[in-house]
Amino acid sequence: MAKLAHDHTAEDCVELVSIFDNLSKDDKNTIATLVTHHHYKTGEYLFSAGDEADSLIIVAHGQAKVFQMAASGKEQMLRILQTGDFDGEAALFTNSDHNSFAQALMKTDVCQISRGDFQRLMTKTPEMAVNMVNALGKRIAQLEQQTTEVTTASVESRLANYLLETSAGLDQKVFKLPLKKKDIATYLGTTPETISRKLTSLTKQGMIEKISNNEFKILDADRLMMID
Repeated sequence: MAKLAHDHTAEDCVELVSIFDNLSKDDKNTIATLVTHHHYKTGEYLFSAGDEADSLIIVAHGQAKVFQMAASGKEQMLRILQTGDFDGEAALFTNSDHNSFAQALMKTDVCQISRGDFQRLMTKTPEMAVNMVNALGKRIAQLEQQTTEVTTASVESRLANYLLETSAGLDQKVFKLPLKKKDIATYLGTTPETISRKLTSLTKQGMIEKISNNEFKILDADRLMMID
């Protein structure tokens, strides 16, 4: 049984991915045999624009930002991949290139499943192909639900979750924010000014402590998790 850093196995990686939820335990174990493991240091690229998108990427531990480069040369943040997030499910079925970049914001462990390996497996087990179509349909429904949740959850709740996920990814209660406030604002769908106000509010409420301009300490993780 292959091991990742932080004691993650290939089987653990498969369990993290929602598109495999409907598959049997045997099917999941078979997919786990296709998993390869990669470790990225802070600042290293998981992929770049123009690279062939030929693998499903699963973040087993850590955090990476996905962004595009504007014509002006400035980064345009798209999303953040946290532990348990994945990218490139379409790559399992279609030939395409990445149109964005993914850069590790901290030490990040990644599992990958190549399109070639996965498609060879599906030709041998047609039942899995049917299961995957059903699973992808469920994935679309989940994305629609997540979009609704993002628009209804408070900024304070989303910020609290981001702080907790970042702390867990770094395995530190005292940590520096790996993103600039403007990028956090883009990720959370708000403004840098609102992020600053909410950080001040969480500090006054005793849930976090501001150590320096971009360094914080988690004081009360339970209360942060309870914010709605």
